[in-house]
Amino acid sequence: MKQVSRVGGVILLSLLSQLALADDPSWSAPHAPYQITDNIYAVGTEGIGVYLITTPKGHILLDASTEQGANVVEANIKSLGFKLTDIKYLIENHAHSDHVGGLAQLKKSTGATIVASQGDRYSLEHGTLDSETNWEDKFTPVKVEKIIADGEKISVGGVQLQAVLTPGHTKGCTSWFMQSPDNGAVRKVAFVCSLTTAGNKLVNNKIYPQIADDFRNTFAKLKTQKADLLLIGHPDLANLEGKSIAKKNGKTDAFVDSTELQKFVKTFEDKFEKELMPQQNLKP
Repeated sequence: MKQVSRVGGVILLSLLSQLALADDPSWSAPHAPYQITDNIYAVGTEGIGVYLITTPKGHILLDASTEQGANVVEANIKSLGFKLTDIKYLIENHAHSDHVGGLAQLKKSTGATIVASQGDRYSLEHGTLDSETNWEDKFTPVKVEKIIADGEKISVGGVQLQAVLTPGHTKGCTSWFMQSPDNGAVRKVAFVCSLTTAGNKLVNNKIYPQIADDFRNTFAKLKTQKADLLLIGHPDLANLEGKSIAKKNGKTDAFVDSTELQKFVKTFEDKFEKELMPQQNLKP
């Protein structure tokens, strides 16, 4: 998040801070799609990860990018030879506009069922945040048509995605896990919800009072998980661009790293604790 500015002794949130999820042009910028495993494709924008999971009986789309980025997502899916109307489920990691702003358009284009956790339902259906933060967020609301519970699975054409609730970044932050065929091997794939604090108030958050406990429980839960591939909402955090180039250049297992998930969790757990400490020392 952007830093808070101080003018004349009065602390002002800068406009850039309030509009933090609208000020990065890469989040809506076009990017060519690429294949990750036999049935997983990256179809998002330059700065936002959107993933198409394909099956002979229909497809699942994870996240939607920004409202402007939805056009990029749709064009990428079509360019790969898949039909938008064959998408059966629209699922999400978390309800922030850079990831779900395009859901309303994609719902119209696909007719797919929108799936989310109960914790993200309010934000999705009101098009706004559900936590005290140092920025504002608005996007076109969508109706959640299926609530997913912790451990529940979404199934299409023999493919199953299991929801693992990992709240903190939002109340309903959801990570997804699946098995995916990959050039003769079977990989466990983790689509991990963001673990950053994202400008959330971590102490005395009136809208989301249990936020710090949720973050800690999420880190503990993810430490018990294993995965061969890590896919996330901001591709640069997992060097997906570099991996895709390496795969095109002949490294067939470029996306495979069984240690990456735990390194990712540890990195953001440490960052969380560092951000929490000064907030705990502030008086309400």
